[in-house]
Amino acid sequence: MPTVAFHTLGCKVNHYETEGIWNMFKEQGYERVDFDRNSDVYVINTCTVTNTGDKKSRQIIRRAIRKNPDAVVCVTGCYAQTSPGEIMEIPGVDVVVGTQDRKHMIHYIEQHKKSKEPVNGVSNIMKNRVFEEMDVPDFSDRTRASLKIQEGCNNFCTFCIIPWSRGLLRSRDPQNVLEQAQKLVNAGYKEIVLTGIHTAGYGEDMKDYNFAMLLRDLETKVNGLKRIRISSIEASQITDEVIEVLDKSEKVVSHLHIPLQSGSDSVLERMRRKYSSSYYKEKVMNLKKALPGLAITSDVIVGFPGETNEEFQETYDFIKEIGFSELHVFPYSRRTGTPAARMENQVDDEVKNNRVHQLIELSEQLAKAYAENYENEVLEVIPEEHSHDEEHPNQLIGYTDNYLKVAFSGTPDMIGKLVRVKITKAGYPLNQATFVKVLDEIAYDEVVSH
Repeated sequence: MPTVAFHTLGCKVNHYETEGIWNMFKEQGYERVDFDRNSDVYVINTCTVTNTGDKKSRQIIRRAIRKNPDAVVCVTGCYAQTSPGEIMEIPGVDVVVGTQDRKHMIHYIEQHKKSKEPVNGVSNIMKNRVFEEMDVPDFSDRTRASLKIQEGCNNFCTFCIIPWSRGLLRSRDPQNVLEQAQKLVNAGYKEIVLTGIHTAGYGEDMKDYNFAMLLRDLETKVNGLKRIRISSIEASQITDEVIEVLDKSEKVVSHLHIPLQSGSDSVLERMRRKYSSSYYKEKVMNLKKALPGLAITSDVIVGFPGETNEEFQETYDFIKEIGFSELHVFPYSRRTGTPAARMENQVDDEVKNNRVHQLIELSEQLAKAYAENYENEVLEVIPEEHSHDEEHPNQLIGYTDNYLKVAFSGTPDMIGKLVRVKITKAGYPLNQATFVKVLDEIAYDEVVSH
């Protein structure tokens, strides 16, 4: 039986796609082995979001070539899409496939075995208008299921290379989304995370279907699904219709990730983001009115070219005012090939790091304050793993509906189930809780069978 080994760099979408590629190999009779083992084929799914992503990708490619010089080394993903030539120059790379046409990968590998010539299967992504279907009925790590619903992005923010590596926005056929969701639920997943490159842009390329309708359909047409989580939604995508769906929904969790990037209007303009801080705030206020207790997390970039102390202060104050439940803070990283990399007034690393620390501190304060609202409350958790804490080996760790990370004493059979727990001590990054009960699934199954 031929063997294949995978290494995935970068985002959730890449991890999802690796599972899709593995599924294709599985159907062709391959066995999956660990990347550090000897394998007939190595597939490296690369990232290019930063220059460091490229560098890490090259290191991993070389590691596979050293591991087994006779293996077929196949490189795919974003770095492969933007720089196939650079990758083909690495001696020992046999097949390069970008972020599309993955279905031809095994064919290219067979072709290479016959001809011994390297195969470049990368084509122009900007011409593609069709979502590439890949079946992902379950996940090797088994805890959380993501479901990719769209590909690409039309925004062209000045700091971002992604439209060039992923192409323009294209949505997955709604019927295929629902079928894939049902397969995941049938495989035992209780929660599905909707994911994509510009997730809530779903449907912008369709005539009479949109993201709100997809949420409604997932809620009503997928039997046994308990939770729907949206990996990310832009302020501009929070339409009144989306708010209404969230308000009425029993399954969409009360946590949204809404990227901010900056709270300063002048910086937002240089970033070419499609909103102002006041527009963002208005959307968040509308959401909080409809969904009291909603957890809102966000991404922020500090030290964008030209960011002054005043502009940083505007961001700091804005974040405080909104009251996020957690932030992901990134120092601006120059990405070759983007307009921002060529801008004047690049900010000094020391200034950037200082700003990053200020925001991380603020984020921790906000996260603690948010979590404290839930002390002594009973919440629902899906445990995902055992605690790696040696003092408490039987503790389970998982996330509540509103994205609090919780540890509590439980039994291994609870992993992946919906469990009620009582928060005993709020904290960050971890909240302590006690077990209340496993939600009864038998009652649910009876309802379905009648």
